[in-house]
Parts: sequence; C-alpha cells; structure tokens
Amino acid sequence: MTAATLTARSGRVGRRAARGAATVVRNWLLFAVLVVLWEFAARAGASKFFPPPSEIATAAAKLWFTGPASQLFLTDAVYDNVFPSLGRMLSGWALAAVFGIALGVLVGRSEKALDYVGPLFAFFRSIPPPTLIPVFAVLFGLSTGMQTGSIIFGAIWPVLLNAVDGVRSVDQVKVETARSFRTPKRYWITMVVLPAAAPKIFAGLRVSLSISLLLMVISELVGAYNGIGRSLMNAQQDFDFPTMWSWLVLLGILGYVFNTIFLAAERRVLAWQPTRLGRD
Repeated sequence: MTAATLTARSGRVGRRAARGAATVVRNWLLFAVLVVLWEFAARAGASKFFPPPSEIATAAAKLWFTGPASQLFLTDAVYDNVFPSLGRMLSGWALAAVFGIALGVLVGRSEKALDYVGPLFAFFRSIPPPTLIPVFAVLFGLSTGMQTGSIIFGAIWPVLLNAVDGVRSVDQVKVETARSFRTPKRYWITMVVLPAAAPKIFAGLRVSLSISLLLMVISELVGAYNGIGRSLMNAQQDFDFPTMWSWLVLLGILGYVFNTIFLAAERRVLAWQPTRLGRD
C-alpha cells in the first residue's frame, strides 16, 4: 500500500470522524433546547400531569440511584423492576431472532415452502400481538412465560420475513458456483447464504428489537407483579406523575441505548460489504 493511499484513507477517516462528531453535537444541542423549552412550558402551565424535567430528574435520581453501596448505589426498584424487564425483553428478542433466522433460512431455501406457509405467515402476523396476551396469560399464568411468549410472537415476524427475503435473493452466480464445486450444505449455508442475507436479517433484527421493548411494557401493564410496565401503571394509579414520567423517560433511554449498541454491532459485522467499504 503506497503512502498516497494511506494518506487518502486517513483523510477519509478523519473527515468521517469529524462529520460524526458534528452530528452528535448537533443532535444533543437540539435535545437540550427541547428540554429547556419543556421546562419553561411546564412551569408556565403549572399542570400536575406534565411536571418540568427538573422535577422528573429529581424523582428519577431518588427512585434509581439512592441505594446502598453494596448494590452499586442502585435502589431496590432497579433490581426488582428494571433488571427483570430487561431479562424478559432480551430473552424474548434472542429467542425470536434464533427461531426467525432458522425458519427463514429453511423456508427461503425451498422453492415451494413459501407457497404453502406464506398464507399462514400472513394470517398470524396480521394478529396484533397485544391481543394475544390474554391467551398467553391463560397458558402460562401471570409469569415470565407470558411476557416472553408475547414478545417472541410479536418480534419474530420482522426477522423471519426478512430472513426469507434475504435468503431468496442470494446472487444466482453464487448458487451456480457452489453447485459446480459441490460445496457441502453446511458451508453453503454458513459461508454463502447467511452472509448474503445478513443486511436484510439485521434490518429485521433492528425492527424486532423495538417491538420487543414495546411488547415488554404492554405485557407488564396487562399482567405482571413487577417490571417497568407494572411500576409505570402503579405510579399512574397513585397519581405520582413525576415517578410515572421517570419510568417513561427510562423507556426512551433504553430504546436509544439499545438502538445505538445494535447499530454499532451492525456496522462492525457488515463492515465487509462493498457499499460500506466505499463509504469508509
């Protein structure tokens, strides 16, 4: 690699980093302006239903960060509600990802399978997942199984359908090349099919991650003894609106954090793609 090439690449990296830093600063400045406007509007309106952000931040700090040192200064509310909710969400999303990708590969590689199961997929994915929460409650009771089952049912469809679409769109040249070299099936699936379908699979995983967070809250609102959704409902019923808004803000923070982590992982895993290499 020549010195000119290294210089050009370092220049592109520097420009990309500068653009990324500028975007982050701009987004956070916009967020800060909106929070300040919210603060003034809430204090001017003096509505107990819409407390100012400063009051919400005070309630959130007291709710989450006043625990003993043995618990890393986290309160019992975090251990009893936040961690169980995250466990349900992530386990349901992971299971939906595994089953969705596996079934999507099987259906996508078959020439006729989609003709048989396509109408069945269309039927089940048309059912709003929250409407099946009573069914899962009857099957599993008000337990973690009910919440996890609801999350799996709602989150599996973006992964499954995107996996089917990605597998069926594998370049025909790669298919013929693998056949001519008599590539073993396990290598064909893991080294050709999955990498080719990876962009669409990741798109489905990202959508299903948001759905998992949503269904985690809804399932806990309907039937749970703990969790973020249950705590949110309890605060609303007790007319403790700063605490209620604290839980809502936490959901927004969790959604932002999960999306950021997922995008970083996606960029790293798919860095080999020609389109991404060109942008880099």
